[in-house]
Amino acid sequence: MKKLFLIALTVNFLSCGTQQKNIENVNPMEYANTITPNDLKEHLYTFASDEFEGRETGEPGQKKAAQYLKNEYQSLEIPAAQGNDDYFQEVPSSFFRGDIKDSENVVAFLKGSEKPDEIVVISSHYDHVGMDDEGNVFNGADDDGSGTVGVLEIAEAFAKAKEDGYTPKRSILFLNNTGEEKGLVGSKYYTENPVFPLENTVADLNIDMIGRIDPEHAGNDNYIYLIGSDKLSTELHELSEMVNEKYMNLDLDYKYNDENDPNRFYYRSDHYNFAKHNVPIIFYFNGVHEDYHKITDTPDKINYEALAKRAKLVFLTAWEIANRDQRLIVDKAEEDVE
Repeated sequence: MKKLFLIALTVNFLSCGTQQKNIENVNPMEYANTITPNDLKEHLYTFASDEFEGRETGEPGQKKAAQYLKNEYQSLEIPAAQGNDDYFQEVPSSFFRGDIKDSENVVAFLKGSEKPDEIVVISSHYDHVGMDDEGNVFNGADDDGSGTVGVLEIAEAFAKAKEDGYTPKRSILFLNNTGEEKGLVGSKYYTENPVFPLENTVADLNIDMIGRIDPEHAGNDNYIYLIGSDKLSTELHELSEMVNEKYMNLDLDYKYNDENDPNRFYYRSDHYNFAKHNVPIIFYFNGVHEDYHKITDTPDKINYEALAKRAKLVFLTAWEIANRDQRLIVDKAEEDVE
């Protein structure tokens, strides 16, 4: 009997080490600082290597990239969103235009501690444009290898917080979309076939190209373009500004947030498929550069210090959204766009 009591006491002691702690007592910067230039670089030199053959949708290189993402989420002990160890949301060839093979989104899920049915999505697209007829690889280091490895490092920061007993109040869905280069197809498939109801989705923070410095900011790696933060939720925009001022002090450039922007970037990445269903979004973007969609978009040209700072900002913004008492208010809802 004494032995059984001691065993029970030991089990109880060990379980206490993983109990949820008061999340108000932790400084999230402690976990943001686990996002480092070296870790991002290590991921990206693999993810944007020739081995992945430009990650063309439905092709072997994209399958290798999907498996890489799955392996990383498994190593972080972040479960598959759909359960049963299935990190892949299949996107059938019939959903694409043209002769494109079956593909898959990669979806991982960290369940919230208090409001698990409310979901904060952190997204990127992991596909690129493959190879040319001469066998040259479009590595897509910035587009969107940078965003994808950023999501992995953000996921690791949340996983470390959970390990220390600081599980976010709301759930976090890490969504790596396929087929963005084919017309935002993977995110369209997700929003039409969501793993979790869109009405429970609080926000989407979408990262597409955050590893370079555009010509307008030459010599300044302390900026990021923000697009869409005020389109649906005034509260999201104010929260975003507050988080940046409190922790990062990046120059938030809203040039491309202008309704009259001829580039129409608001409509050109995966966040838009959430926005058109009235899910508030922020699109993080470094702007275009001379290597955009060229074989010269390689990992050696990434500014890893800038990439780390930008990924930290996304993590801290997600942390604030996930842990505030009330979910974001959508005060600028529009009719859903089909």
